[in-house]
Amino acid sequence: MKLKIALPVLFICLALSACGGVDPNSPLGKRQAIFKQMLKTSEDLGGMLRGRIAFDEQRFISGAAELDQLARKPWEHFPQVKEEDDTRAKDEVWQRQARFQELARELEGATAALVAATAAKPLRQGGLAPAVQRVEDSCEACHKEFRAF
Repeated sequence: MKLKIALPVLFICLALSACGGVDPNSPLGKRQAIFKQMLKTSEDLGGMLRGRIAFDEQRFISGAAELDQLARKPWEHFPQVKEEDDTRAKDEVWQRQARFQELARELEGATAALVAATAAKPLRQGGLAPAVQRVEDSCEACHKEFRAF
């Protein structure tokens, strides 16, 4: 008797869990993946400067370069018209495109400046902190205006 009840409940749970995912090939799925990788990379860089992670000069340099490359990618996955998916992007992304693009370019400039800061050898954590802070500030500025938390 328990098996007759448990099996349908299990199938219903599996079916419902399959409905909640984001298609990784959709614009939303692609930009979410990029933003998640940007967050991980940025957290590692900040962690090295704040002592949560051991500072590794080569890892910092490669992380800065990776973040710079990633910072140029998510914007192409914002379609001209807001998609129907459950996005955390506010409607203002599509209503105020000029400002959204301005903040995107500011982030790209901040990550480029971070890469430039890694060119001065040997790396000094104190010298890198302002560049990392500028990247973090750029992310925060865009989130405040365009992300629904």
